[in-house]
Amino acid sequence: MVRILFVLLFFSTSVMGQSLNPDVGGWYMYFWNTKFKNSQFGLQGDIQHRNWAVAGDLEQLLLRGGFTYSPKNNNVKFTLGYGHITSGAMGKDDKSTSTESRIYQEALMPHKVGKRFYFTHRFRFEQRWVADLDTRTRYRYNLFLNVPLNQTDLKKGALYLALYNELFVNGQKGKASNNFSVELFDRNRFYSGLGYSLADNLRMQGAFMTQTTNSVKKRQIQLSLHHAF
Repeated sequence: MVRILFVLLFFSTSVMGQSLNPDVGGWYMYFWNTKFKNSQFGLQGDIQHRNWAVAGDLEQLLLRGGFTYSPKNNNVKFTLGYGHITSGAMGKDDKSTSTESRIYQEALMPHKVGKRFYFTHRFRFEQRWVADLDTRTRYRYNLFLNVPLNQTDLKKGALYLALYNELFVNGQKGKASNNFSVELFDRNRFYSGLGYSLADNLRMQGAFMTQTTNSVKKRQIQLSLHHAF
């Protein structure tokens, strides 16, 4: 286990070494989910602290949680949730912030191909209330892939490759309030990293994510903890 943790630490440190480039940000995240005993219902959510730089310059603080429902005999999980986002301006000296409230509906569909390829499809629809802007909607599709390298499952002791690509499409386009222009394409995120299963229900990941919009392409260091209880 020590060797595995060293690999992840070395990977994260190497990536952070590129943080001298101002185009690199840092995202630090905790994802959790739980299921009520003897029930098809549960809860899930995440906390994300996003930085314009590696640390110390707030880009976003995202707090999100929702109720989940998993139908019997179907490999799908539905979520109805709410998120609150505080966004900061770039530059440590600029302390101004704005807020967003967000309601979302989600369908999560995992499936396995062969012995090692763990895919998950996530479809998400968001209703967004951003400060000083019109109400907006957004569609998101994410394809996740986890590939264990030293065993065939993702249980305790697994070292795995973690990949995903997520496409964001706006529900409206054209001029919004406050002279804000909205395009159909919102952004795309491509993520690649390494993960390690600390326990059957607890995994950590270190990764590099590239986010592309119509005007900006930026890289993010990502460190995350994934917890089921």
